[in-house]
Amino acid sequence: MKLSSVLLAGFSLSLSSLVADEVKSSVTILPEKPATLPAPEQLELSKKLHALIVKTAKSEAGKAYEVKVPKAENQPLKLLPIPGGAFQFGGKKTVKIAPFWMSETEITWAHYDPFWQNDPNFKNPRNKDGTIDLDNDRYTTDQADLTKVPLVDAISQPTTQYHDMFVQNSFKHAPKFPAMDMTNHAASKFCQWLSAQTGHFYRLPTEAEWEYACRAGTTTAYSFGDDASKLGEYAWFVDNGDLTYHEVAQKKPNPWGLYDMHGNVSEWTIDGFEKDAIDQLKDGVTGPWHFPTKRYPRVIRGGSADDDAEILQSSARNASSPQLKYQDPQIPKSVWYYTDGQFIGLRVIRPADIPSAEEMHLFWNTDARIPQFNKEDL
Repeated sequence: MKLSSVLLAGFSLSLSSLVADEVKSSVTILPEKPATLPAPEQLELSKKLHALIVKTAKSEAGKAYEVKVPKAENQPLKLLPIPGGAFQFGGKKTVKIAPFWMSETEITWAHYDPFWQNDPNFKNPRNKDGTIDLDNDRYTTDQADLTKVPLVDAISQPTTQYHDMFVQNSFKHAPKFPAMDMTNHAASKFCQWLSAQTGHFYRLPTEAEWEYACRAGTTTAYSFGDDASKLGEYAWFVDNGDLTYHEVAQKKPNPWGLYDMHGNVSEWTIDGFEKDAIDQLKDGVTGPWHFPTKRYPRVIRGGSADDDAEILQSSARNASSPQLKYQDPQIPKSVWYYTDGQFIGLRVIRPADIPSAEEMHLFWNTDARIPQFNKEDL
């Protein structure tokens, strides 16, 4: 079935400019580009953020750099350069990847806390879709006046936490521990929130970009080789993880300097999951992105402290499911949190080339809170 035949009715804006920018794009949207954009009411915001990024983004010329995050008390976030190249995706198909930067570690609570704790005093409550509540009705969508509201505040942020994501302190809530329990939507909106503050475009990696960075030029089962007995030197997993996550960067990094690509918390990608998605690729494709047309399943990579060794292999794939919200009593269930997702986190990337405003918008809004997706959470 072609993607255009299953597009959501809530999409309504053309992506013609994406076609025009195809040569510049670092991704190839598959099976084909969507004909319309999700969350069209948010497009004006995305365009303003694009203009800001084009105006202010600094070129780090392929070097590692740190960026301070104002809303996180200027906590620095370190990004490492990932060179462009080609690799055997899933050990099956040759894929070309454009250069990008990737966060050295999984995103920690130091940066994620001010995003999900967006209003601890309830002075500016959020609607269910994360927009600022302007009419005292949390079930409606309110669009802020972008000429009066700072762009970062206009970005959708999580509603108030309603469950104990730390499971009675089984998972430590501290600055150097990886953030977890967020949905794919929350992870993407964090990227948009981060972009608005720093003047750089951040997003979740595609599945291909994630595996390319994890392998770091290797072709073995793990980035350090094929010997699983050495895994404990590089990763927290079921044999040494004590069924909980740990501070980031406590194990050895991969050859490109990235920590915890194997284990600790598994990590979101921006792809929809299909079992044979890699098999369907043509050899030599550039930056494939398997565009998601529904909320479940989405691709999760890397394995966690609760997983067996084979789940941590560079090519191992996992997928989200509605069971991650099994204990959520809301109808529909939260678009922001999981009740059973303590082993899912995120890592951000910054492409070397700034994409079009429409492509930015697409990356930030593939899991918008719309009726068609919410039906999957009933």
